This record gives sequence, structure tokens and C-alpha cells, in this order.
Amino acid sequence: MNVIIDLQQATDADVPSEQQFQRWASAALAEVNEDCELTIRLVDETESAELNNDYRGKNYPTNVLSFPFESPVPLEPVLLGDLVLCVPVVEREAAEQEKTTNDHWAHLIVHGCLHLLGYDHIEDDEAELMESLEIKILQKLDINNPYTEQRVTS
Repeated sequence: MNVIIDLQQATDADVPSEQQFQRWASAALAEVNEDCELTIRLVDETESAELNNDYRGKNYPTNVLSFPFESPVPLEPVLLGDLVLCVPVVEREAAEQEKTTNDHWAHLIVHGCLHLLGYDHIEDDEAELMESLEIKILQKLDINNPYTEQRVTS
């Protein structure tokens, strides 16, 4: 299985490398048995707020938005969809949660990829399943459980 990433950066912020995004997405999508492709778009707060308002009716920027793609015909590679991440929100949340920025980026890529695969966290049982998968995938990347309090060690 091969994961192809189309990385689009709509901001000149310092962000993880394309290889890091590739590693995190590949870990999240390891159970997919076919080649797949997704777009990761890195945006500012204005674009994030506009998309969040247009698609979720919430007028504020958010950390990650997932847009699954459902093709009417089989495609190779399988097009999973798009992830849109707001760089300032990701950085701010990492600081507020006292996590390394890279660990938070990894968590949000894993979280978004699981959404592209159809996982959700609206109901409690869905949230428990999705969180347990995130924790398992992040452990394989040597990243601590993002749902427990932790301190950044520098």
C-alpha cells in the first residue's frame, strides 16, 4: 500500500516537512489495502474560519477539517479526500495543551485520516473507538496518548 500526499501550503509558516506528513498519514492509513491519495492543505485562520462556516455552520477557525471524497466510479489510487489544517490554531493548541507542536500535528493528521476513512466521534461509543485507534497509531510513531495530560520536555 502506498499513500500519495498532495501538500498545499497557503501560508508561509514554518510547518513539518512533507516527509513527516507522509509518515503520519501512512501510519494512519496502514490498514488500507490499496494505494490511496489525499490532499493536505495548510491554511491561515481566515480560510479555516470561512471553510468551517461554509461546511459546518461554525464561524471560527478550527484545527482540522476533513472532506472525504466518494467517487462514483472506482479509481486507482483511491482518492480519500482532503484535510485542511489551520497552522495558527494547531500551534496555539499545542502550546495550550503543553505538547510538542510536531506531536500535535501528527495527532491531527491521524485524526483527520480516520475521518476520511469514515470514523467519527459524535456518539460516545464512536468517540471511544476513534480515540483508541488514534492512541494505537500514535504509539507506533512513539507519540504519547494525546488524551492524557502531559508536559513538553525540551
